[in-house]
Amino acid sequence: MPTATLNPEIEAEADRLLRSLMHVECDPRGRTWNLATCREIAPLTLEINRLKKKKDAVILTHSYVEPEIIYGVGDFKGDSYHLSLMAKQAKAKIIVFAGVVFMAETAKILSPDAIVVVPDRGSGCSLADSIDGDGVRRLKALYPDATVVCYINSTAEVKAESDVCVTSGNVYHIVANLPARRILFVPDRLMADNVRTELKRRGVDKEIISSDGTCLVHDQFTPAQIAEARAQFPGLKVVAHPECTEDVAKLADFVGSTGAMMKYVKTTPAPYFLLLTECGLVGRLEVEAPEKRFIGGCRLCPYMKLNSLEKIRDALRAPRPDQIVTLDEGLRVRAAACIERMFQLSPVD
Repeated sequence: MPTATLNPEIEAEADRLLRSLMHVECDPRGRTWNLATCREIAPLTLEINRLKKKKDAVILTHSYVEPEIIYGVGDFKGDSYHLSLMAKQAKAKIIVFAGVVFMAETAKILSPDAIVVVPDRGSGCSLADSIDGDGVRRLKALYPDATVVCYINSTAEVKAESDVCVTSGNVYHIVANLPARRILFVPDRLMADNVRTELKRRGVDKEIISSDGTCLVHDQFTPAQIAEARAQFPGLKVVAHPECTEDVAKLADFVGSTGAMMKYVKTTPAPYFLLLTECGLVGRLEVEAPEKRFIGGCRLCPYMKLNSLEKIRDALRAPRPDQIVTLDEGLRVRAAACIERMFQLSPVD
């Protein structure tokens, strides 16, 4: 019986994919990334990458989406802040944001002339969706003397009502150096707790009032989980995001932003790591630092996992109206001012 002829282009693409994905063990669908698996998706990644060139598009991939998106079709990968800056610099006609909706809004704020699309409009965020513009206005009425600080994981409406935006990487520096003593921090209650504790440790006198939002991934980690892991894996390093609870952050060896967590793992010798964050970050580190060893513990974000290669392909071919991010220009300008103040107040690298 004759052997089926292999398509050289698909074989080359499958080989390219395999070189990155072969190290991924933390896969939400339980897939083993071998040549056969890569051959299955190669026609789709080839089509998407052709469409990018044809449409003058870039694809931004958050660290929490699935690995075949990040390493198959992504032009830039990272957290929402980094990706929005990359989108602004790329000056593409079309920006596809494989992440969640508030991140695509941030890209639109910074790149108003681009067409910004999301693969799935249902990709919300428990944290960003916990408060809207009206909610911020009500809090401002209760605390009129407070400077309003919004975490970047917030909607465009919330940014437009805030004085300055922060990321998990620059929040301590910016809040510590604001003139006001009273800070109204939205939307993350747990990050506010961690900022309050850290600034007190530094001797910085601030009153921090927060709204009550949390991330459905990071608020689930517990001290008991850390204790069990340390008992089972001697020499383990525990790495946490500041969206975790204060009790968890106190027990971690390192607390930092997504980028800082990656840098810590890559540069720190340890037999094992426990990452208290979304599982996608473990997948990235398995690709970029395959010599490191990770134990279970990460959690899936159901919103991030709504992104898929098929939806990205369809959004590039002919985006539906619900996939296109639009913002009122007045609101966009006010939100942009909030982000611009963050640039002004951020520490110089």
